[in-house]
Amino acid sequence: MVADMCRAAAKCHPSESLRLFVPHCCSVISHITDNEELQNEDELDKELLWNLQLLSEVTRVDGKQMLKYQGDLERILRVCVRLRCKRAYTLACSLLEHTLRSFSLIYPTEYRSTSGGFVTDLPIRDWGRPGDVAALGVRWHVPGPEEESFVFHLLSHLLHPELQRIKGHVSGEQPMSREELLQSLAIVQHCLLGAGNLLPPLDGPHVSDLVSSMVNLGEVKLYIGVDYDASRENYRESICQTMRLLLHHILEHSEDDTKSLFVIIKIISDLMFFRGTHKKEFDSRWKSFTLVKKSMENRLLGKKQHIRALLIDRILLQHEMRKMVVEGSEYKVVHRDLLCDLLLLSTSTYSQVRSRAQNVLIAALGTYSFSYRDLIPRILQLLSPQHTSVTQQQFKGALYCLLGMYSGIPMASARDWEWVGQVWPALVRCGLSPTMSLEKPSIGRLLDDITDRILRQHDTIGINFTVSEGCVEVAIQIAQSKIPTSCLEVPSKEEIKEGLQRQRIRNVVAARKYEKLVNDLLDCLEDRDLPWKFEHMATDWLSLLLREDHPLPPDAVLYFTQSLVHDSISIRKVAISAMAGILKQLKRPSKKVAVKPSDISGIEEPDGLCVGDRERNRWLQYDSNNLPLTQEKWDSQCFVEKTHWGYYSWPREMMIYASSEKPKDDLPYEEMSEGEKIIFEYFSDPEFIDQLIEFLSLEDRKGKDSFNPRRFLLFKGLFRNYGDAFLPLLRPHLEQLASDPHESSQRCVCEITAGLIRGSKHWSFSKVEKLWQFLCPLIKTALTNITVETYTDWGTCIATACEGRDPRKLHWLFELLMESPLSGEGSSFRDASLLYVLQGGLAQQQWRVSELLHRLLAYLEPKLTQVYKNVRERIGSVLTYIFMIDVALPHTRPTTSPHVAEFVTRVLERLKPLTSEPEIHNHVHEENTQETDERTQAVKLLKTVLKWLMTSAGRTFTTPVQQQLQLLPLLFKIAPVEIDESYDEMKQDARTCLSLMSQGLLYPEHIPLVLAALEEMAGSRSWHARFSVLTYLQIMVFYNLFTLLSVPAEVLRIRKLVMQLLLDEQLEVRDMACTTLSGLLQCQFFPLDSSLQTQLQTLSQTCLPKARGELASTDLVRRHAGVLGLSACILSSPYDVPDWMPQILMDLSSHLNDPQPIEMTVKKTLSEFRRTHHDNWQEHRQCFTDDQLLVLTDLLVSPCYYA
Repeated sequence: MVADMCRAAAKCHPSESLRLFVPHCCSVISHITDNEELQNEDELDKELLWNLQLLSEVTRVDGKQMLKYQGDLERILRVCVRLRCKRAYTLACSLLEHTLRSFSLIYPTEYRSTSGGFVTDLPIRDWGRPGDVAALGVRWHVPGPEEESFVFHLLSHLLHPELQRIKGHVSGEQPMSREELLQSLAIVQHCLLGAGNLLPPLDGPHVSDLVSSMVNLGEVKLYIGVDYDASRENYRESICQTMRLLLHHILEHSEDDTKSLFVIIKIISDLMFFRGTHKKEFDSRWKSFTLVKKSMENRLLGKKQHIRALLIDRILLQHEMRKMVVEGSEYKVVHRDLLCDLLLLSTSTYSQVRSRAQNVLIAALGTYSFSYRDLIPRILQLLSPQHTSVTQQQFKGALYCLLGMYSGIPMASARDWEWVGQVWPALVRCGLSPTMSLEKPSIGRLLDDITDRILRQHDTIGINFTVSEGCVEVAIQIAQSKIPTSCLEVPSKEEIKEGLQRQRIRNVVAARKYEKLVNDLLDCLEDRDLPWKFEHMATDWLSLLLREDHPLPPDAVLYFTQSLVHDSISIRKVAISAMAGILKQLKRPSKKVAVKPSDISGIEEPDGLCVGDRERNRWLQYDSNNLPLTQEKWDSQCFVEKTHWGYYSWPREMMIYASSEKPKDDLPYEEMSEGEKIIFEYFSDPEFIDQLIEFLSLEDRKGKDSFNPRRFLLFKGLFRNYGDAFLPLLRPHLEQLASDPHESSQRCVCEITAGLIRGSKHWSFSKVEKLWQFLCPLIKTALTNITVETYTDWGTCIATACEGRDPRKLHWLFELLMESPLSGEGSSFRDASLLYVLQGGLAQQQWRVSELLHRLLAYLEPKLTQVYKNVRERIGSVLTYIFMIDVALPHTRPTTSPHVAEFVTRVLERLKPLTSEPEIHNHVHEENTQETDERTQAVKLLKTVLKWLMTSAGRTFTTPVQQQLQLLPLLFKIAPVEIDESYDEMKQDARTCLSLMSQGLLYPEHIPLVLAALEEMAGSRSWHARFSVLTYLQIMVFYNLFTLLSVPAEVLRIRKLVMQLLLDEQLEVRDMACTTLSGLLQCQFFPLDSSLQTQLQTLSQTCLPKARGELASTDLVRRHAGVLGLSACILSSPYDVPDWMPQILMDLSSHLNDPQPIEMTVKKTLSEFRRTHHDNWQEHRQCFTDDQLLVLTDLLVSPCYYA
């Protein structure tokens, strides 16, 4: 810490600090090290260590100020770096690095907040002033000739001898112990770190034949302010040669010297990447700079207005960022030698050595262009089954190299066909290597990581790249432009022609490499000795090679088709997904024609915006009187599969599938492609179908299976591409599965049925008619066997089948589902399930089935008085979807679907027996049978209506409409004050409904209706209803605060309503009115004006008879109401003391001896006041007079027992 403080002082005043510290420290160190016996001691005097540390810190200043001390520093360094004591030579190496960096780096020499100084200006006057980016006046340290000479002088006297000593150790002429070798390596490393900015990067001949290109692929060298002197010795190259010699010597003679190997790996990394700054240090400084900038920025001055010191720091970071730009560097022979050495270390014996070398190797592969093409054969050679001498450490090291770092793209998934074409088959074939053992968990986990990262991060590699003629013309114009002038020559026509020819050849080669990769993976899968894990890997990667722009080779189609009945469930799952993609690939295009909607409807579209159901889009609606029941009607109608077309607007060019073109009955076998023939042959095989259905109807995960969209896509593709060719073979299986109530069987028939319905989109009328003659009885049979585990699957099945389909084409299905869903023939669960299935189909059609919605509503209305809870819940959900389209939006016409208003009117008429009751309970009176029957039916109806209100509050597009608000009085009569297990379902539902409806957004025209209902219930005989009015009012006001404030008259109505309930005869209602009033005052819904204060004080001063037995209940209620109102005023300001509060507190204190419940109210209010104002009481007490403080102290401070 003291050394850091001295460093800070030296930063501020370099010349004065160096004059005080350097001669003193050098003198002390020289005096101590004059004794030759100290050279070989393992522990040295702490004074020497302290002075070395102090000297290493104070030398981190401007290099020009240190030139006068270069002799002292050189003398100290030449002695101390050779001390035997590890702590001493470590500090000496640190001093060496800091000294070299001070002389060799480019950096600002001052960070003043203003460019002036103390002499000319007072800096305090510029406090917080932003710096001028255009005129910062930065003073830089740039190494001059004298400083460079001293740096290379130090290197020649310190680095050069160490390199010679290491070479002598390698040759055996001057062997060193491991500790001596570590000391020499430390000197070499710190010399490289200190002088790296002045040392030219590694150079030499390029590695040829990696990639052919007509463009110069040389790196763009950024100027970093240093002109390298070619006449001086290239120490970076000398270090490189020496380290390579030492590395091979250690690996051959002492591979267990891991400490030396660690240092060598670090030196190799610095040789390739280091030019004055490390990436890790830069990232840390960048993060720190960002935090400081965020904390010191002043948004009021605008963006990028920072103090001068911050701007200088940002400039330095930009300079260091330029020095670290090494991506896209040219790959040279010296780099290849170093990468081969790193690969040797990455596959060595010791895990820590492997790990560190792999990190450097992977970073280098990402730095040098196309270096991976040179190194990949060396890595894959270690995985080859023919290479029998490979150890497990080398095998694991090679796999880790392919895995790469977790922060980047794995090497095994690079965007290069040649690379992937070698790596993936090699990874699969390594399962045959004698070194590979799945019994070792680490190798198994490593293979899983590689597979998982490839599956998650692999990007599709392009095959066909084309450059259009227009693009070429624009590029030529840019190249010929004089502003800016191009640095490259404009290519000739012959060069452009050759480039385009090369591109076409490259596309052909890429396609061949793609097919070769597929075939190589298939060859691997044919090997019977391949372990199961590698078979799964190959199958997963083969599925990644499915492309939209290039067909999968027939052999791969054959493999995936056969894998549909593979013994392994994971391979079957991959095969199902792959087959769905293959069938999508093989899809034949369908002819489309352009139509004009006005020609079909016979009505021209208006110029303005008109949304919703109208005459112009009525031809899209489901009409039971005009269904396509014959071939003639089927051909004459225009089917529009997209359900959203026409409601809001029409597409600019409306393209629909041509109905005039007769679909082909079946694709002839002779016209099929090779892949199509393979699929056709297998799915025409009864044994294959039997085995496939058997596997698909098996249970996968007990209790967790659900409708599988991948299986659905498989069958959709089959029936879309091949028509009904496979239906005769599947028909008996479907009938058997439909009659089987087991979960897995029902799920299988769901998936096939959905695929069959969606796949028949372009079938001819005769085929579709035959299909539904088979499907209708099948679906009926399956729905009779529906269970708790399968009803969601059937709902998903029908919803999926109806998605994106014209409802007129599916009229068979809708008419089937509309046939008495609440027949009551089975259990209540079956009725609820049938409604759920029907709801799934209708919900997909949105606005186009208004007739079916009207029919369903007419069917359900007499059955709303259901006894069973699950049926009521399902009816409520179905009603939500029935009224979903009934929305009132601008420019929207009234819907032809059912309207909520008409439905609520009919419901209210049936609920009349409950309107006269003060509270609605869920029990039956037995005195009058007729009244009981009507009331019972009304209660059952109300339960169903509650379910509908609860569901619609969360699913509809708008808030509760005006007609639903008419049900509020009934809900207030049901909802209890407290939730208790003894309360029945109806009361809990009513409470939930009130909560959801109170949170809804109100339009201004709805506010009077709601307030009228609340005022009506405020006069109810039931205090539970009056209590619920207040809870509803609180939530409604807070959710619609600004809407209500825009209508002052309604604000007065709410104030009057709260004051009315504050005078309620029931204590619980008055307490809730106090809480409501406090909240409204706190959010300033209405002000605490003098009239309200006067009203509350008048009520609180209501006189009570002196004799306790003669207390008049009305007077006590009025007095309590006034006290509650004053308490609400106090509680509305929990953390401040307005001007009116002291007097109201005094008024409340006078009621402390009043009878209950007034006394308790005052005590609770004073206690709450003390709690909320305790933290800032010293500030709040200034608002009270001395007399008031005295009264408050008596009230708020408990008396002492011993007083």
